[in-house]
Amino acid sequence: MFILEEPFVSDYLANTVAVSERPVLDNAMARARLDLDSAELLPSPEFARRAALAGARLYTNSENSINWIGEHLRGTDLPRQIHLLKDKLAFRELLSEIYPDYAYRELSLGDLGDFAPATFPKPFVIKPAVGFFSVAVHVVQSDQEWPEVAAALRSDVSRSRSLYPDKVLGFDRFILEEVIEGEEFAVDAYFTDAGEAIVLNVMAHLFASGKDVSDRVYYTSPSLMERWQAEFQRYLHRIGRLAGLRNFPIHAELRIGADGRIIPIEINPMRFGGWCAADMSWYAFGFDPYTMYLEDVRPDWPRVLEKRRGRACGLVVADIPSDVPGESIESVDYDAFLSRFSGPLDLRRTDFKRHPVFAFLFVEVPEDDMSELRDVLHADLRQYLRVGAGV
Repeated sequence: MFILEEPFVSDYLANTVAVSERPVLDNAMARARLDLDSAELLPSPEFARRAALAGARLYTNSENSINWIGEHLRGTDLPRQIHLLKDKLAFRELLSEIYPDYAYRELSLGDLGDFAPATFPKPFVIKPAVGFFSVAVHVVQSDQEWPEVAAALRSDVSRSRSLYPDKVLGFDRFILEEVIEGEEFAVDAYFTDAGEAIVLNVMAHLFASGKDVSDRVYYTSPSLMERWQAEFQRYLHRIGRLAGLRNFPIHAELRIGADGRIIPIEINPMRFGGWCAADMSWYAFGFDPYTMYLEDVRPDWPRVLEKRRGRACGLVVADIPSDVPGESIESVDYDAFLSRFSGPLDLRRTDFKRHPVFAFLFVEVPEDDMSELRDVLHADLRQYLRVGAGV
């Protein structure tokens, strides 16, 4: 079963939904993106009845559906599970028995001016307790940086409050937590009816610097999967047992500390990678992640990876600089952007006047040469934007 919602439904996902012939919640996004003559659109009462049946599997491309789930599926365990993962403070409390010494605390928007940064170990990261897409996420390295960060947070709130529903991105509560140095990974996985974790993709998250918190570049490859798939699967199984997750898709963001421990940054409920990042499994490994979850299929990793030896698949999130208002952008030079890459696979254009990104691009690069991905990581993408006078 599918719930399709803003901000973005890729053509690939829309085609998967159509081919699957599974029920879809009847809403504005489903009507905009699906062939109404072939799609099985169900009104809320009937969709909720079927979604509440034992063993039902529900997938939503966007956490914008959380409000609907909370209202219509109150009799199921989904609202509780979603809260445990989506609310970062509740999530840290859930994991406190695994990480008893991990430093974190809550801070309200109104408390930013009174907070004394010397009272919390540094470096630390501050972000919305309910957040999405790295919006209003900042790293604080020293006490002296705090006034500037607090001002930036207030600016983020003013600029971004209307982008997503409060249950997806809220600005009333923030979480401060210690920064774990090390490699960061994004993992798409689902939990079976028995609560077993099944990993469908592992992506390394590249950063331009220690203070970079953007989502611009991810990649996956056969060697990366061979190194991490089984280990992350065992780890997520443990988390799933704590939260009681069954028939449940997730997108986890994990970091490996200097001591080799896996530290979760966050685990996003009811979906794989946001916007269209979940489609990476198709371009990188040749299987449909949505169907794998809904039909309880597990990848044959040795066979899958052998076919793709020597190649890596990257995802470039073409974000718009924060000082460029979307409404000021008249056009984007997509051809020039594509020309940066030798192996583009698929470009997804977005409504750049409404959203802080102008495209998602899947690319293929040699597994032993990440130079194109690292170059775009440091690029100023405003060069591809044509903006109106005075901006």
